[in-house]
Amino acid sequence: MNEIIIELEEISPKEFFGPQNTNIELLKKYFPKLKIVARGNKLKAFGDEDLLEEFDRRISMLLKHFAKYNKLDENVIERVLTSQSSDDYTTSKQSGEVIVHGVGGKLIKAQTANQRKLVESMRKNDMVFAIGPAGTGKTYTGVALAVQALKNKEVKRIILTRPAVEAGENLGFLPGDLKEKLDPYMQPLYDALRDMIAPEKLAHYIENGTIQIAPLAFMRGRTLDNAFVILDEGQNTTHAQMKMFLTRMGKNAKFLLTGDPGQIDLPRRTISGLKEALLILKNVEGVGMIFLDDKDVIRHKLVKKVIAAYKNIENTE
Repeated sequence: MNEIIIELEEISPKEFFGPQNTNIELLKKYFPKLKIVARGNKLKAFGDEDLLEEFDRRISMLLKHFAKYNKLDENVIERVLTSQSSDDYTTSKQSGEVIVHGVGGKLIKAQTANQRKLVESMRKNDMVFAIGPAGTGKTYTGVALAVQALKNKEVKRIILTRPAVEAGENLGFLPGDLKEKLDPYMQPLYDALRDMIAPEKLAHYIENGTIQIAPLAFMRGRTLDNAFVILDEGQNTTHAQMKMFLTRMGKNAKFLLTGDPGQIDLPRRTISGLKEALLILKNVEGVGMIFLDDKDVIRHKLVKKVIAAYKNIENTE
């Protein structure tokens, strides 16, 4: 039987192997035909020569990643072990830095490779599409970047908007005035802001218009300049709404459009403005497109399994 020994130098074996060797257990799942043993600062593997070569290559990728970020978790390991090359998961060190210091000293930064790519893309482009399923952090990361731009005085205001499309509920039957009816739609945006800006300051920003949270219909006729603008749930825009929104862009503006093409709540046979825009703008210089997937899910680990289960059903329909 062939054997390979990898010695960890200048790296804490405890951190690399994970608590109770959880990272090693993950490796074993991806290389079931190898016998993998972690002892001291050595990692040994026994098995077929071709598999050992692949194992050695993947461990080298993990070691490089750990040396750069001093961190390994399930998401990183999964992405490294399933990537074709390091381009799929490595990003500049700058993109992994703290985006904003949130309420109570909470450090808010990009957690996954694709979230870091989103940070990089927003630095390089004035318009970015962040596409992916629920829980991949696209909106949260986007709001953090908007707050950072406001704090750094790169923009004068933040504008957050969503199309007011009911996901199976009827807006007309909700109690209250228009604002009270629409606020539930904007709740994820409020939640993200509350993590990043102290309550009194957030209330002041909303009151004086520094931060505006409004349904997409309210954007008509406006020119959005000196602003970081986020269109959330973009998959629920129509062709006309998307075109209207994209043409609101004014001077010194950053536009981030997020959405999940797998969760469209539009009437049947209505084309999603987001899907259409992705096709129309894919080769336009200055427009970035980042695609997140279930490996970027940072909610409860069950969310990842739920997404995978639904994906299997949708693929067989």
